[in-house]
Amino acid sequence: MTAKELRAKSAGRLRRKMRIRAKISGTAAMPRLSVFRSNRYLSAQAIDDTQAVTLAAINSKALGLNANKEGAVKLAEAFAKTLKEKGLSEIVFDRNGYQYHGVVAAFGDALRANEIKF
Repeated sequence: MTAKELRAKSAGRLRRKMRIRAKISGTAAMPRLSVFRSNRYLSAQAIDDTQAVTLAAINSKALGLNANKEGAVKLAEAFAKTLKEKGLSEIVFDRNGYQYHGVVAAFGDALRANEIKF
């Protein structure tokens, strides 16, 4: 890919992100779960948008996992455990402009399998 194509791809994701964020918001009872995916790592955080506070966060780099489907499933299991400890069982899923496909879908499905509703 050329630099121009990469800039256009990044700009498209940011446009999708802003369009999604205009429609969803998190509260203390039902936080927004924002997922970030890079080529090497995956991170997620539960955010209370009313007070602008991060309630819980996790990063695959700290756990020694990669940004593949298997790593996403393990990360989701650990994050679901953290959310349950904080008394959170329902979230609003923010895919952050990424397609709900591949690693992001594996993360979301693993959260659902661990009884986190969204």
